[in-house]
Amino acid sequence: APWRRRWGRDPPEAARWLVFRDLVLGLGGETGRSVRTFTANPHPVHRARGLSCSDCMDHGSLTCVEEALRAWSSRERKWRAISDQQAGTSNLQKLLLLIHITRVSLCLTIAPAKVLAVSGYDYDLVVIGSGPAGQRAAIQASKLGKHVVVIEREPHVGGLNVTAGTVSKTMRDAALYLTGYRERNIYGESYAVKDIITMSDLMVRTRYVMQQQSDILRSHLAKNRVEVITAEGSFVDRHTINLSSHDGRSNRTITTDKVVIAVGTYSTTPPVVYADGKMIFVSDYILGLNNLPRTLSIVGAGAIGLEYCSTFAALGIRVTLVDRNDRLLTFADEELADALAFHLRQRGVTLRLREIVHDVEYLSDDRGPRVRVMLDSGKQIISDAVMYCVGRTGSTDTLNLGSVGLEADARRRLSVDENCETAVEGVYAAGGVVGFPDLVSTSRMQGRLAARHAFGAPQDTYQSLLPYTIKTIPEIAMVGKTEAELTDEGVPYEIGKALYRDTESSLVKGDDTGFLKMLFHLETKDLLGVHIIGEEAAELIHIGQAVIAHGGKIDYFVEAVIGYPTLAECYTTAALDGMTRLGM
Repeated sequence: APWRRRWGRDPPEAARWLVFRDLVLGLGGETGRSVRTFTANPHPVHRARGLSCSDCMDHGSLTCVEEALRAWSSRERKWRAISDQQAGTSNLQKLLLLIHITRVSLCLTIAPAKVLAVSGYDYDLVVIGSGPAGQRAAIQASKLGKHVVVIEREPHVGGLNVTAGTVSKTMRDAALYLTGYRERNIYGESYAVKDIITMSDLMVRTRYVMQQQSDILRSHLAKNRVEVITAEGSFVDRHTINLSSHDGRSNRTITTDKVVIAVGTYSTTPPVVYADGKMIFVSDYILGLNNLPRTLSIVGAGAIGLEYCSTFAALGIRVTLVDRNDRLLTFADEELADALAFHLRQRGVTLRLREIVHDVEYLSDDRGPRVRVMLDSGKQIISDAVMYCVGRTGSTDTLNLGSVGLEADARRRLSVDENCETAVEGVYAAGGVVGFPDLVSTSRMQGRLAARHAFGAPQDTYQSLLPYTIKTIPEIAMVGKTEAELTDEGVPYEIGKALYRDTESSLVKGDDTGFLKMLFHLETKDLLGVHIIGEEAAELIHIGQAVIAHGGKIDYFVEAVIGYPTLAECYTTAALDGMTRLGM
């Protein structure tokens, strides 16, 4: 089926037999080794034509495999006989075989058509990193007719978006489902899909989503004829990139005209103690946890820290959140941040604000191993584990930036201009490695912008009006100005507010905690900002974003027909509330 979806035809009979042969003999990874054997030793037809088997593989063909396997036709009956002997195979084994067939089919079909570089180098563009910025840069350059390769050191593509961003969001949804959190307003606080929830339960959905997302991204690159090489990339000089394997046993170099650095970031390690990955860990290593702790201290109340804080609290874990600021989300509307703090406290979270961690030490007593967090104020927090979410550091350590005259800042991030070009001509950087705003949405646009500028294509500018969404419980979203910003700028404004509980859709969903607040100009009624907390906030925010971007007024929501029953009705309710405040 994967073969048919990609090529519009059934796979060659020989290719099916290749997979079948290895599976029934229980050879597992032998398929990959067989293909490599064929590509290293051309068959007579290819040898006569002066071709290597890799040429036909690069064009999505399996001619060499087909012809080689035809020589085995006399053995075909033997394989069928072996298959008949496997009739008693358990359903689980059959399922595992089916999964393996699918994965092998994917591997055999993603080889892109070969495109020759027009710049005289091996490639027109080398993209280091396969995260959101790297994907968009590579695909955009390929659409411009360039020969592109993506260098990714991990075996899967997707970068931080898959390994960290997807994890926190998917764990949140898994926790909401398993705990029955969304239905408790209707069925009571004792309602739950599963009484005892383990880390394995959360990982079932998380690992599935990660694998699927990575496969989808890889297929997008393949469809756009972008080559992917699994290796560690580093600069030799401006036009030369060194590729090294994970084990360091193999190295080679490639040349390129342009480079896009999209290596992303990693969680900044604790400054006061070594993170062992079990009792003291950073958010990037959460997949390494074997068991859920009974109590947890989280240091850092940024977006990731708040997402994990609310998720663990929903699971019944006693969480203490430590942050140096005097309130949560200092960049957000104050009422929105206060509402989130209220809901976290309702779930049993202890907030330690305006606090700085002085030291962390291990404890071991009759209650088992634990961790003590000591604050500058003298307070102490004892918990089963400590999670650090104190910002992110650019993954530029291994790039050998000095060889091209680049230097990273203290957080190992790179500075770029409005076209995402660094101080070195032809070398671009995009995504988290350039710092704020470090969002998936902006990273994608930065990657596309960098590729278009690199090859002289007409420039597209992306709007500075950015929506911010944080998947806490309840989730929050915001776009445009806050009340504090409008006050500082001296802009006369008024608010309109709608409570979720006033909509029938909220009653159906069982969420009566949310609200939507819009800010608009007192005289012109231009919409200036929208702030939402509650179910589907991340989806609803884009309605407000579109209206603000096009200079809309709140009159639009008063006059528009909104579907019923939907949470989008909150926009109409808030607009009418704003009109009432104006005496209209």
